[in-house]
Amino acid sequence: MSGDTKQTQKVKAKRTAKNSVFLDLFQDKKNLLKLYKTLHPEDMEATEDTLDIVTIDNVLTDNLYNDLGIMVGNNRLLLLLEAQSSWTVNILIRILLYLAQSYHEYFERTSQSLYKSTKVKMPKPELYIIYTGNRGRKPDTISLSKEFFDGADIDIEVKAKVIYESETEDIINQYIIFCKVFDEQRKLYGMTEQTVRETIRICKDRNVLKEYLMNREMEVVTIMMSLFNDEQIMKTYWKDMENTLTDKITHDKDRETAERMIKDGELSLEKIARYIPSLSMDELKELEAEVMQLV
Repeated sequence: MSGDTKQTQKVKAKRTAKNSVFLDLFQDKKNLLKLYKTLHPEDMEATEDTLDIVTIDNVLTDNLYNDLGIMVGNNRLLLLLEAQSSWTVNILIRILLYLAQSYHEYFERTSQSLYKSTKVKMPKPELYIIYTGNRGRKPDTISLSKEFFDGADIDIEVKAKVIYESETEDIINQYIIFCKVFDEQRKLYGMTEQTVRETIRICKDRNVLKEYLMNREMEVVTIMMSLFNDEQIMKTYWKDMENTLTDKITHDKDRETAERMIKDGELSLEKIARYIPSLSMDELKELEAEVMQLV
């Protein structure tokens, strides 16, 4: 392999390091067309050139979520959001915010003003959720009114079709299977490169996203290892937050105990400090001054 080729691969890997397999897969217009044809097999006129990705980055400032927007000409706007394996109807809020931002950018891109009397033209929305976990008894469609307002007739509505694993061989179903294989391997090998390599090997053997994985194996490994790093960072962050909260609760309880001791007046601050070592002498003196002001 030449030095130029190696350098190109490094650049590509770096560029996709903060991407995701979901988004990377459909950056390829050939795969994007397969996705669209899965949803609209009746559209015989659609080509790679009629499809454009209009994904918005960081709608909710969370890079781990996979949100894909597709414009079909100027007539149709498809939003596909991955729910991953953790089911939550909060994804409807993501869709609502995503849809509003997508239209805002569309009107700017097409130089249409909302403040003129001329009615603007806007693409028809289609909203989809790709759920990579087990279906169970989950519905085919979820709606904002039903999930959040007990089915009341509200002034704004959002409905989304949910796509689950099926018996088909289309590219969406292949992606869902890929995710399930990945989850199975992570249970066996944890957050390791072996998990990623085994996922890719198994999927290629099963003819699941085989062409994509063969052509972009290095990028997929980079993307998924980056995902592990992001998850570990988030786990460490929340652990630190949890420890900080626990320390604060303990400290507040110690202050309450010390305050009662000071009010009783039976022990000196030096003795209280021996019983409650988490409080410094300066803090005890400050607490004593507050107690004296209340007397």
